Amino acid sequence: MNNDKKLGVALAGLGYYATEQLAAALQQTAHCCLAAIVTGTPSKIPYWKEQYNIAEADIYSYENFDAIKDNPEVDVVYVVLPPSMHKEYTIRAAKAGKHVFCEKPMAMSVAECEAMIKACKDNKVNLAIGYRCQHDPNTQAYQRFAKEQTFGKIRMVTCGAGYFDARTNHWKQIKALGGGVMYDMGVYALQGARLATGEEPIAVTAQHFTTRPEIYKEVDETTLFQLQFPSGAVATCQTSFGIQMNYLQVNCEKGWFRLDPFSAYSGNKGSSSAGAIDFPLKSQQAKQLDDDAQALLQGQSLLVPGEEGLRDIRVVEAIYQSAKSGKVVKI
Repeated sequence: MNNDKKLGVALAGLGYYATEQLAAALQQTAHCCLAAIVTGTPSKIPYWKEQYNIAEADIYSYENFDAIKDNPEVDVVYVVLPPSMHKEYTIRAAKAGKHVFCEKPMAMSVAECEAMIKACKDNKVNLAIGYRCQHDPNTQAYQRFAKEQTFGKIRMVTCGAGYFDARTNHWKQIKALGGGVMYDMGVYALQGARLATGEEPIAVTAQHFTTRPEIYKEVDETTLFQLQFPSGAVATCQTSFGIQMNYLQVNCEKGWFRLDPFSAYSGNKGSSSAGAIDFPLKSQQAKQLDDDAQALLQGQSLLVPGEEGLRDIRVVEAIYQSAKSGKVVKI
């Protein structure tokens, strides 16, 4: 690979996020472009052909997906499928010799994450997780506060990520497909706490709640969790499909900082003891895609590799274990 080339990206899964966010972002990128699509819904194909001039040879189904190995225009497969399918299609893409960008949550278990990382290493391809916020300069600003101890040691983090989901029969409400708020929105709140402290949690307690048990029969609608960190910092986090919230508050020895919103697609900004936190960004997704593509082209380390997704799922497993047992779970 060299910098004269744009990496070709195949979007695997053409739901809302791929259609409304990633496809549009790929029209703004400097280092990668939309090269192919993978879908199990033939009725979606005419739109993509017309809108993005996708050739018939660059359209795949889940059945013939493995043939993508023979397509020299595809360098990267971006897995944008329900979480239950992330492991399978990451491994299949790796075996086809393609780099992989995988949406969050990385997978349904630590074991699945480890299998995905191993498959990519065995096939000498790279794996990046789609944590768009880590590419946002507003997130990077508060990460620096922790690293440089701008306001002294972190003492307390409060973080919330959620929205009201009126749907009653979506994959996010089905356990077998990887549903549940902790997997979907909860990882944002977890990332907020991890990145704000710069540490990995060592213990967790958690609780599940629902106001719509007729809808959330299989998975969690609202989850509260509390984290303990090695430095003594603590975090209290909330995530929900029934409550609108998007904020990060961090109290330190000598000051504080707050972002509201902290994990939106755009407009993340906040304030601190030292002034405003406001770094405008046109498109998180375009920056994420370009950052990752440029890293591949230049042979550099990815900002958010598979190991980062694994760290989150390790904590997510502990959160579900604690909510079920009612006990503190050490990590």
